[in-house]
Amino acid sequence: MCLAVPGKVLSIEGDDPLMRTARVSFGGIVKEISLAYTPEAKVDDYVLVHVGFAINIIDAEEAAKVFEYLKAMNELGELEEGES
Repeated sequence: MCLAVPGKVLSIEGDDPLMRTARVSFGGIVKEISLAYTPEAKVDDYVLVHVGFAINIIDAEEAAKVFEYLKAMNELGELEEGES
């Protein structure tokens, strides 16, 4: 199953809306994500990420709910494997 995972935007690089990228934290795991689908995203926003693309901006409360649902469904294996 493919799911979108919530993350917090830490920093943004690039001026071209189609080429902007962000460093996004997923509970401490930081990954480089494309903002091509969410050009309005800014630092400290929470975004839903699917296959390396931020697909929607959500509020902090919604991000926490989604993260808890994913934990309950045991769908965070890829992120947890990256922790050391």
